[in-house]
Amino acid sequence: MSGKAVARGYAIGRAVVLGAAALEVAHYRIGADDVQAERERLTAAIAAAQADMHHMAATLPADAPRELGAMLHVHELLLGDPLLAEPALALISERHYNAEWALTTQGQSLVRQFDDMDDEYLRERGADVRQVIERVLMVLSGSTTLLNGVDNVDGDDMLVVVAHDISPADMLRLRGGRFAAFVTDLGGPTSHTAIVARSMGVPAVVAIGNVRQLVRDGDMLIVDGSEGSVVVNPSPAILAEYREQQRRYAEDRAELALLRDETATTLDGITITLHANIELPDEAALALQSGADGIGLFRSEFLFMGRPDLPDEEEQYAAYAAVVRAMAGRCVTIRTLDIGSDKTLDGEATVATNPALGQRAIRYCLARPELFATQLRAILRASAHGPVRLLVPMISHMHEVKATRAAIASAKSELDARGQAYADEILVGAMVEVPAIAIAIEPFAQALDFLSIGTNDLIQYTLAIDRGDHDVNALYDPLHPAVLRLIAHTINAGERVGIPVAVCGEMAGDARLTRLLLGLGLTEFSMHPQQLLDVKREIRNAHSNALRVKVAAILNRALPVDLDTFNDA
Repeated sequence: MSGKAVARGYAIGRAVVLGAAALEVAHYRIGADDVQAERERLTAAIAAAQADMHHMAATLPADAPRELGAMLHVHELLLGDPLLAEPALALISERHYNAEWALTTQGQSLVRQFDDMDDEYLRERGADVRQVIERVLMVLSGSTTLLNGVDNVDGDDMLVVVAHDISPADMLRLRGGRFAAFVTDLGGPTSHTAIVARSMGVPAVVAIGNVRQLVRDGDMLIVDGSEGSVVVNPSPAILAEYREQQRRYAEDRAELALLRDETATTLDGITITLHANIELPDEAALALQSGADGIGLFRSEFLFMGRPDLPDEEEQYAAYAAVVRAMAGRCVTIRTLDIGSDKTLDGEATVATNPALGQRAIRYCLARPELFATQLRAILRASAHGPVRLLVPMISHMHEVKATRAAIASAKSELDARGQAYADEILVGAMVEVPAIAIAIEPFAQALDFLSIGTNDLIQYTLAIDRGDHDVNALYDPLHPAVLRLIAHTINAGERVGIPVAVCGEMAGDARLTRLLLGLGLTEFSMHPQQLLDVKREIRNAHSNALRVKVAAILNRALPVDLDTFNDA
């Protein structure tokens, strides 16, 4: 079976199938006399689930993956959100749905809103809604565990968790077991399963579609976290082949670890900057462990999502400052709020003909000046603790740059009036993710301090491909000549003006593309911390100037680059 590889490595073990309460919920109507009792049953179950989340977060073991605390807190906030409980209670009162039916109906409505979002990270937050609903359904059913299969697996084999999806609470309950890998029907690169699996250093394959229905407790599984495949009950020959793959991979990772403190310098003496992308403040520690030179992209959305209210200035400042302090003098690039137009932050749905082309990112922030000012003040205050760069997403017009500069100046004036400190100089940059800015890059390069190419959206908008639409997913091609020319055009403009240009999209973390990006002139990469050492090794074995000559010769070809031929030549 094939899915998405989101955490690399090879695992061999026995399957344990994680139940999914939401898939087996009973639907029935209750009598009018039972409405109040059913409302109270649902309210009590939500409160119990929320208390459980709070307790788990407060008593998180020291050896638990650091990401779990923030994830559990988000789930606790979701359970307290009136958008979850009130419409479900209304369905009990008005349509006489039983509690389980009412809750799953409202949950499906919320998940659809997340599914319509353009940003992949935000789209996958719909999984949070599904997971908190499953937690409430467990309380309603009186169930205490979803992992019954462990008792059905004999021997000392490592275990592979097979699930429709895995919540942070389930991840915590799985801690301490002999779990070698995770395999799920749902998920993506920013799902909880992916984030925690990477932090634990175990392979994971997600988005298989129907693995939970096809695998049984005790089946022998091979999980290939490099290719995104799962082999069920392999032959002895296949098993022996993958055990050898496991051994070679372990040796390779041990060799890579030796590069942690080495510089990313090419064979011809060009030093490349390697930054890390993070979503949560605690991930700064992982960035440092991977040898990152700094944070190239700190997505601030996590502070705003999954809650009924907006984070105030103090809460934002505390989160940003924590990362700046943790990086101990290394630069931290904080991206201002990047959210789509199809759902407002307070949960009030809006209508957008095409959310991907609507009021998102900087358009959203400039339309809400007080929200933007609050975030800018918090980021500026964090800059007092170390070097900070401010990154603005979705820029496409010069007036947006001017308006952002004006908003920053206003925020500084407010802090001056309060007597609150901030850095004398904070660099301001733009995401290059809209073809308009990449094509007309010169004035933007002159007006900004740095540029960061968001290849995920740049590819999507250049090729008119929704990267979340499976029907056209095969057409999403980072090697398309138009995409490569826009990247090259942006890098060249940065060189002429004398400002740094980074790539912070998925292309930066794909070691197969490292030589190509070096050939395009890229000197600053930003990626998930787990990808950093693979990219560093490619850089240290590459001759940058020779690659620039090689890429220049192929850049104007009409057909996409043949990556295998390019890397082998």
